[in-house]
Amino acid sequence: MNNKKNEALEYHSHGRPGKIEVVASKSYATQNDLALAYSPGVAEPCLQIHQNPESVYAYTAKSNLVAVISNGTAVLGLGNIGALASKPVMEGKGMLFKIYADIDVFDIELNTEDVEIFIQTVKTIAPTFGGINLEDIKAPECFEIERRLKQELDIPVMHDDQHGTAIVSAAALLNACEIAGKQISEVTVVINGAGAAAISCALLYISVGVRKENIIMLDSKGVIHTNRKDLDISKQQFAQNVPFTSLEEAMKGSDVFIGLSKGDIVTEQMVQSMASNPIVFALANPNPEISFDKAMASRNDIIFATGRSDIPNQVNNVLGFPYIFRGALDVRATQINEEMKIAAAYAIAQLGKEEVPEKVAKTYGKNISFGPHYIIPKPNDPRLREYVSYAVAKAAVDSGVARNPITNWEEYRSVLRTKSFN
Repeated sequence: MNNKKNEALEYHSHGRPGKIEVVASKSYATQNDLALAYSPGVAEPCLQIHQNPESVYAYTAKSNLVAVISNGTAVLGLGNIGALASKPVMEGKGMLFKIYADIDVFDIELNTEDVEIFIQTVKTIAPTFGGINLEDIKAPECFEIERRLKQELDIPVMHDDQHGTAIVSAAALLNACEIAGKQISEVTVVINGAGAAAISCALLYISVGVRKENIIMLDSKGVIHTNRKDLDISKQQFAQNVPFTSLEEAMKGSDVFIGLSKGDIVTEQMVQSMASNPIVFALANPNPEISFDKAMASRNDIIFATGRSDIPNQVNNVLGFPYIFRGALDVRATQINEEMKIAAAYAIAQLGKEEVPEKVAKTYGKNISFGPHYIIPKPNDPRLREYVSYAVAKAAVDSGVARNPITNWEEYRSVLRTKSFN
C-alpha cells in the first residue's frame, strides 16, 4: 500500500507539478504575431464581441472551454476534505476532458459551503466558459446549486456525480436486463444510498423504463419508507409503503441491486436471496458493497459491475461526461436536458453491443464481446466520442436547446472521428 501511495505522489509531483497546463493556440514567432495576439490587434475582436456577443464563440476559447468547479464537500470516497484538497481530482477531470474529447478546462476550487455564495460566484465567472461541470458537491446542497445554475445561466451545466453516474449506469442496466432476459419495465430495483448520485440514478432509470413503484431506496437509516418523518424533499419522492426496513429484506427476490453507499455491506447470502439472473452494480469506491470474488462465488447467474478498472464491467463516468459536453458545446446548447441524458445512455448501451475493435480488446489481453462480463464499452474505446457526442448533439437540436444547430450530420460524424476540434 505504501508503494502505491508513493507512486501516486510521485506521479502528481514529478516534473511540472499537477496534470494540466495552458498552451498557446496561435502563432507567436514574430513581432506581428504578438501585436495581433495582444495590443493593438486584440482590440478588433473585443469590439466585434461588444457589438455582437455571440461572436465571442468565434474569437475566443469560450466555445471549447469548460469549468470544472467544486467546493470539495464530497470528494470521491474521501468526504468533505475541502476545496484545496479537491484540486488534484479537478485537475484529473480536466485531463480526462482533454484526452477523450479535446475540451479545454480550467479547474476552479471554491472555498465556501454557502450555497448562495457558490451560485453567485459561478454566475459571475460564467461568461468565460462554454459549459460548467460541477463536481464533488455534497447533497442536498448540490441539487439546489445545479437547479439554480441551470435556471439562471444560458450554457450547459451538469453535476457529474449525479448525472454522469446515472447515465452510464442506466446504459449498463439497459444492457444487463437484455442479457438477463428481463424487461426493464418489470424489474424490481434496490438502490442502497440516497445521495446525489442515487437520486439522479433513480430518476433516469424511470426515464428509460423502470417503474417508480418498483424502486426501493435505502439510506443509512434503512428503507426510505412512507412512515418516516426525517426525509428531505429529494428522498420523499421515493418513499414506499413496504413491510420491511432493512437492506437484507429489501434484496430478497429483487432483480437489481445498485450500490451507491459504502464497501462490504452486502453478503453472499443477500445476493443468493435475489431473483434468478440478478444484476448487481456495487459502485462504492474504492471498495464495492460486495467484492468481485464474493459476488461471483455467491451464484453463477449473476451480472456484476463495479466502479473499479481492475474488474470486468466498470461503470465509469468517463464513458459519459467528456462526450456529453462535446456534443453540447458543438451545437452551443443552452443546457443539458433530460433528452440529452437519455440519448447519451442509449448511445453508450448501443456501442456496448457492437463488435469490439481489436485494439481495444488487446488492451485487456483477451477477446471481449457483449455478454455478462462485457455490458458497456471500455473507457479506451475511441468510438465513444462519435456515438455519444453525436447522440447528445442530435437530442439538443431535436429538443430545441441548440443555438448552433448542425445541418450536415454525416460531416459532423466525420469530425468526431478526428482528434481535434475548431
